[in-house]
Amino acid sequence: MDKRVVASYCTTFLKPEMLHIYRQVRSLHDYETFVMTKALQNEELFPFGDIELIPKPHGNPLRHGWLKFVKRQPPILYRGEYQMLSKLLERRGADLMHIYFGHTGVHLLPFIQRWHKPCVVSFHGADVAEKKDIRDYGPKLRSLFEAVPLVLARSKSLAERLLTLGCPPERLRINRTGIPLDEFQFVRRETPTNGRWRFMQACRLIPKKGVATSLCAFAIFQKEYPNSELVIAGKGPLQSHLEELAEELGIVDKVHFRGFLSQPELMDLYATSHFFLHPSETPPDQNQEGIPNSILEAMSTGLSILATRHGGIPEAVEHGRCGLLVDERDFVALAAAMKEIVRSSWAFREMGALASESVAANFEQREQIRQLETHYDEAVALAAAEERVPRPTPDVIDQRFSEHVPVK
Repeated sequence: MDKRVVASYCTTFLKPEMLHIYRQVRSLHDYETFVMTKALQNEELFPFGDIELIPKPHGNPLRHGWLKFVKRQPPILYRGEYQMLSKLLERRGADLMHIYFGHTGVHLLPFIQRWHKPCVVSFHGADVAEKKDIRDYGPKLRSLFEAVPLVLARSKSLAERLLTLGCPPERLRINRTGIPLDEFQFVRRETPTNGRWRFMQACRLIPKKGVATSLCAFAIFQKEYPNSELVIAGKGPLQSHLEELAEELGIVDKVHFRGFLSQPELMDLYATSHFFLHPSETPPDQNQEGIPNSILEAMSTGLSILATRHGGIPEAVEHGRCGLLVDERDFVALAAAMKEIVRSSWAFREMGALASESVAANFEQREQIRQLETHYDEAVALAAAEERVPRPTPDVIDQRFSEHVPVK
């Protein structure tokens, strides 16, 4: 039997921090997929054999003006995107479309409401934040939730945020990041001589990653362990500010900003580090993490984690077992946790092993792909049966949500 076809829609394919999306689209098993995108980036990092580059529409100016100003149609219609996307999906024989990121789903909402086949939308973290550049983002999200058979969230914390934004619980499913474990070798680490502890953090240099908290905590830790070092892998708009902070804290010689690393370079950094820092925090716009991909990668290599009780992090890092968690922005508590963990031979040797086992049990890629394809099957079936199935009662809704999003 021929496989069903899912169109994987990502506005940009792909930014460096979107490795988890690349792993997902290239690992589907029971579904065939092709990528739909408006912009290709980093093709050498993310080669993919079947990409449909969506051209910019060239509409009739008179018709464009009539639809925009007289008929008050949304941009996707008056710009001609609807017809273009519809014809592309028809030509490719798509059975459904997976739209990555909620704000992209909002842009495509008029198309989703009119297309005769189902769409699913996945939320990853930044797309649950307030979007001042998108008019009426909250109400449009609620319309999006009603227009799709299923909404996918990367973590339970994101699912809970989507509930507060109006997502019907019976449509909500968890779709966790999958880690290809065969690409990550477990490393049994030894206590360094002369206190030469190496901490690392890998992330975009943006506010929610909490890199300033890492620097302040390391400055405290470094006073007691002067031979230690902190390596920060990643780029972002805060880099100059963070470099200035390191200088003000007097640790500039002990902090190394490595920039964006290739996957082999990052693997080497995992293997030669002792602990992984990731003190994420919630900025004013409510942007939050799902479960950071770098945390799962670090755990799979046997690194114990020092992080915060933020977003989906506690869903992956069990406090006291896979690492230690502190409150957001509390660099004093983070420094204390760093000291605590280096003083305990059990914590250093065993937490990393338990972290690796936890990723294998809960985030193995093949199992997460199997669950994703089950969600695809469900979305197709729900769309086909939508007019015949009565709306669930509140009791049924609560039961379905509890089955897919376990209560803490």
